Amino acid sequence: MPDTPTVVATPRSRVRVPLRFQDGYEADAELVTFHGLADGQEHVAVVLGEPGPVPLVRLHSECLTGDVFGSARCDCGPQLREAVERIADRGGVLLYLRQEGRGIGLYNKLDAYALQDEGLDTYEANAALGLPEDARDYTAAAQMLRALGIGELDLLSNNPDKADQLRTLGVDVRDRIPTGVFTTAHNVRYLRAKVLQTQHTLPLAALTELSAG
Repeated sequence: MPDTPTVVATPRSRVRVPLRFQDGYEADAELVTFHGLADGQEHVAVVLGEPGPVPLVRLHSECLTGDVFGSARCDCGPQLREAVERIADRGGVLLYLRQEGRGIGLYNKLDAYALQDEGLDTYEANAALGLPEDARDYTAAAQMLRALGIGELDLLSNNPDKADQLRTLGVDVRDRIPTGVFTTAHNVRYLRAKVLQTQHTLPLAALTELSAG
């Protein structure tokens, strides 16, 4: 678990960007970049609506296959779309974190997909490649939140590790709010593995029934 970051990040630039999704949903966003992030990555904060004293926040890890190409093997694209609307309605921030494949990178993620086609689950595939099940570190996310003046938040996430890491990093997570459940014929085993291996807040019984069907 990371320690509280000692280096202070600062906003680098702010730019207004109108967002438009394939289903026609539109939102006006402010994209914020930063100096001094601990991991040196180009993470971006997407500020939506009018954030209040306790904004709604999502830490969204980059997923080229899901976010851009609409891959049905994960739920990342639908989660991103849902998060933008929910955060815009309430006011808050989506942190778009450059942590492809739970931190292992795009090529390794695709290699893991090939192993999943042979029967391994998403975590077993990472281990078979000699990689961590989840290599993500949210130190930079905590820095970004502080740079935006956010010390307390409600976290939009099914993943308890995100809340645990943020709290360890000194961010007050008041509540963790689950996202929707976005199942396809291709991602049920993936979602079920997230429940069993990393205690994601998803309906295990329903996912088990679907995967057996």
